[in-house]
Amino acid sequence: MDISIVIPLFNEAESLSELYEWIDRVMQENGFSFEVIFIDDGSTDDSWKVITELHQQHPAIKGIRFGRNYGKSPALQYGFQKLEGKVVITMDADLQDSPDEIPELYRMITEEGFQLVSGWKKKRHDPLSKTLPTKLFNATARLFSGIKLHDFNCGLKAYNRQVVKNIEVYNDMHRWIPYLAKNAGFTKIGEKTVTHYSRKYGSSKFGLDRFFNGYLDLFTLWFLSKFGKKPMHFFGLIGSLMFFIGLIAVLIVAGTKLYCIINGLRGTLITDTPYFYVALVSMVIGTQLFLAGFMGELITRNSADRNRYIVSEEIN
Repeated sequence: MDISIVIPLFNEAESLSELYEWIDRVMQENGFSFEVIFIDDGSTDDSWKVITELHQQHPAIKGIRFGRNYGKSPALQYGFQKLEGKVVITMDADLQDSPDEIPELYRMITEEGFQLVSGWKKKRHDPLSKTLPTKLFNATARLFSGIKLHDFNCGLKAYNRQVVKNIEVYNDMHRWIPYLAKNAGFTKIGEKTVTHYSRKYGSSKFGLDRFFNGYLDLFTLWFLSKFGKKPMHFFGLIGSLMFFIGLIAVLIVAGTKLYCIINGLRGTLITDTPYFYVALVSMVIGTQLFLAGFMGELITRNSADRNRYIVSEEIN
């Protein structure tokens, strides 16, 4: 099979039929063999009913329905587990992503050798309240990840099959799939300018909190990429620094006291000097950081991550 198209959705019943007709036209014009996997992420409208009816008319459609709303990342991850195509396309179900981009994305993967190609919505049809934070968000992402993409969060992406089978998209990490791919060793990442359409039906399912959460996820990925396998390298380094500060403070306190004793001077009480508290706090924090590092090492060596989702219905 040439292409698997994975489409996570939540309450997009109005757009699904039109979206599939658009995809089918593009696939037929280019002679691609394909499958479309709709993942209904706990919709409360008629999305699953529409998917079921479309499947009855078009065998190329597969459907997965979650028992509740888990989020876009689990939906993508489950779709990645089920797909069969050699090139994978992800896109949103709201008709803002154009299926007409698929042939060129496919060519970039199969002919130019890219392992991942991310869409860039250079001209966006979004309010200023979304476009400005997005620019700052992407600039920060480029700085931390080292990946020169303009639009990390674009839903329209193409992948070599090997990429999606070897990364784990969890929590809200769908924003950082290029970074996940890079950390997994897939470094040939490209970008393509894509058309961005105005939303035709419904409203956006994402609020401004996604930017704050996105920054937290970015720091998590940065930490895991640097110290995920060896947490002691991070906690041990900071713990050692705190111990060194505490040691210096202890030497100052002890040296001052010894000097006073030798010279018969009346010194201040140890507890009256700030160095005593610096030493105490530094040593306590240093010990805690070392223990955190050891615990991290133990967890890293013995953990086996598992994704568990409740799938109430599935069409194959």
